[in-house]
Amino acid sequence: MQKSICYAALIEKGKGHKMKNTRDHINAFLGKDTDFEGKLSFSGTVRVDGLFKGEIFTEGTLIVGETAVIQSDIHASRIIISGEVRGNISAAKRIEMLASGRVFGNIQAPTLTMDEGAIFEGNCHMKKQGEMADKKVVVLP
Repeated sequence: MQKSICYAALIEKGKGHKMKNTRDHINAFLGKDTDFEGKLSFSGTVRVDGLFKGEIFTEGTLIVGETAVIQSDIHASRIIISGEVRGNISAAKRIEMLASGRVFGNIQAPTLTMDEGAIFEGNCHMKKQGEMADKKVVVLP
């Protein structure tokens, strides 16, 4: 893989591609020959097909393409994985692992789907959507 830095190319509104199980259009795309390191924060939908190292935070959808290798902790609403993720993943709504998807790290989501052939090595914590991480017990007199 050639090492290059790519700035996310914006796709004009209304000319993006519709993805499986989401009505969002792709707002940005990191192609398969890109190598990006840093923090990625966005709204809407972003697809990564190259190498990404760092941190990812979004209330939108992250699509990890078949050629992607992501070395990052990910916090997103929805994540669709066809490539490789090395790091912990936290999704507010759902994680979808397609047959070519590989995850090496812990995941946390209210909904997880895995196609036959997907690889997952780590721990999984399922919680209800919107459930608070730290519940407190109140004792009434």
